[in-house]
Amino acid sequence: MSIVQALAAYVVAAGLLTLTPGLDTALILRTAAVEGTRRAGLAAVGVVTGCLVWGAAVALGLGALLSASSLAFTVLKWAGTAYLVWLGLGLLFRPRQTFEVAMAPTVRAAGGDVAWMRRGLLTNLLNPKVGVFYISFLPQFLPAGVAPAPFIFLLAAIHAGLGLAWSACLIGATRPIAGVLKRPAVVRWLDRVTGVVFLGFGLRLALSRR
Repeated sequence: MSIVQALAAYVVAAGLLTLTPGLDTALILRTAAVEGTRRAGLAAVGVVTGCLVWGAAVALGLGALLSASSLAFTVLKWAGTAYLVWLGLGLLFRPRQTFEVAMAPTVRAAGGDVAWMRRGLLTNLLNPKVGVFYISFLPQFLPAGVAPAPFIFLLAAIHAGLGLAWSACLIGATRPIAGVLKRPAVVRWLDRVTGVVFLGFGLRLALSRR
């Protein structure tokens, strides 16, 4: 797989994952609806900054492991496969029926507007699933012969960029998008499509070689 092919495949997969609603989406929608556009934008910047921090941590630690140890690669490959398959099966066969903006708690942040960026940052950093997901998902997009650490961080940065663009869309159309995401059929469809993607990448990871 060439660098261009890896990046193209990753952008498609990461784009779909970005569209799938979660806690970050709920936080941004609720902040936009209750606190206004500026604070929602700061919360979104905090969220994507958290992605970059997780990406840097994973890139440094994971890059060193993958460069130094074939055993680490094998262990990581099968652990990542199991995790992605588990996530995929759960989303495919037990999709959510609803997505409530209220899942993001109301917060009156002290310290002015910047406190909302800190809120978004902490929402992301205190979610260990982000780190586990990056560890499981990003290595399979590494082309042969590419230094792992900088390329993994590049993938995390792309994910952060997609997240920032999607957040801008959420903030710009808070009510219509929130309404669409509350429809059970839409939530089920997004979860099931994402589940199929996870299963496909889990299989791909299982068949990969160093």
